[in-house]
Amino acid sequence: MRRIVTAAAVAASCALTPLAAPAAAQPAPGAVAAVQPLAPVATPPAAASGARLLYGSTTVGDAPTTASAAVYFPPGEAPEGGWPVIAWAHGTVGIGDDCAYSIAGPGARDRDWEYLGAWLDQGYAVVAADYAGLGTPGEHPYLDGIVEAHNIVDAVRAATAQYPSLSREWVVVGQSQGGAAAVFTARHATEFGPDLDFRGAVGTGVPAYLEDVLQFLGPGVPPIELGAHTSAYVLYLLAGLQTAHPELNIEALLTDAGRQWVERGRSVCLEDFGAELTADNVVLGSLFARPLMSLPNVHGLLAGYLGLPESGYDRPLFLGQGLRDTDVLTPETLRFAAGLIARGEPVTLRVYDDDHSGTVNASLVDSIPFVRGLFE
Repeated sequence: MRRIVTAAAVAASCALTPLAAPAAAQPAPGAVAAVQPLAPVATPPAAASGARLLYGSTTVGDAPTTASAAVYFPPGEAPEGGWPVIAWAHGTVGIGDDCAYSIAGPGARDRDWEYLGAWLDQGYAVVAADYAGLGTPGEHPYLDGIVEAHNIVDAVRAATAQYPSLSREWVVVGQSQGGAAAVFTARHATEFGPDLDFRGAVGTGVPAYLEDVLQFLGPGVPPIELGAHTSAYVLYLLAGLQTAHPELNIEALLTDAGRQWVERGRSVCLEDFGAELTADNVVLGSLFARPLMSLPNVHGLLAGYLGLPESGYDRPLFLGQGLRDTDVLTPETLRFAAGLIARGEPVTLRVYDDDHSGTVNASLVDSIPFVRGLFE
């Protein structure tokens, strides 16, 4: 589904602009820097009210940064102890500031509003982190799981500090990019946010063991037909690697066309970017002058950047996977889940006869009671 409003229209209607704070003035992790109104386009119909928070967090190398998040409140009066919190880790929307969830809302609007509406209807408040560099200064290190986990935990800390009606009990749920972010958060939440009461996590469409495939990217990649979003994901990832590891000189691996498309991806949101790549018949192999494997220890590098944690979970984790999902490597996601189960990690796996996007709402029949049990 193509985005139905322009970023300019959103900015004009709500006067939302990225915070231009100097580096020396970054707020502490979890500290609220500002509260802004949410654009209607970034507010679920089921929310009684909402706001956009700017707050302190960290980015690549634990460097301080200012991040943003949306907070959505359910209707009615908060229960005793406050609304329990669902931290929503959204899927890929792009890596440019105009793509930020708290500014432009979701790309898959109907799907996400139905999904978040289900949680709001269950009596949860929702805190939706944008991730570092989306809608705020700096570049977004796409798929850097540790950065995203910090951003999510700090968003919950900021929201609960700002709003007394929110409980410190919380769960993270995520899809696709956000599914991986939810898994990283599940592994690190009690370490990163010991002042909060983390209960567990839900991840759907989780990309697993991408490092096993991405290491083979290069000029020899055959011109196989890919989904509209797949090439966009790869280009966003290359931009993310440039941000996280400038010393690697990723640009030197690319052709002129490859560099141009990576730069284009820094500002174009997912739906439009995928459409452009499809219209131009872009083939990934044509974007590389040298193989990614020419980098030293590229598999270890990728695994350290986006490889999912395989042990150490101290709270329950629910994984939902569509068997028709071709946006992620479904057999690898199932292998990841099987490995966790074999090692005795607290994992529940459910599969659905659905694709990447369809699994989001199909999983609610299982994830809603799973989450309810985490708060009992």
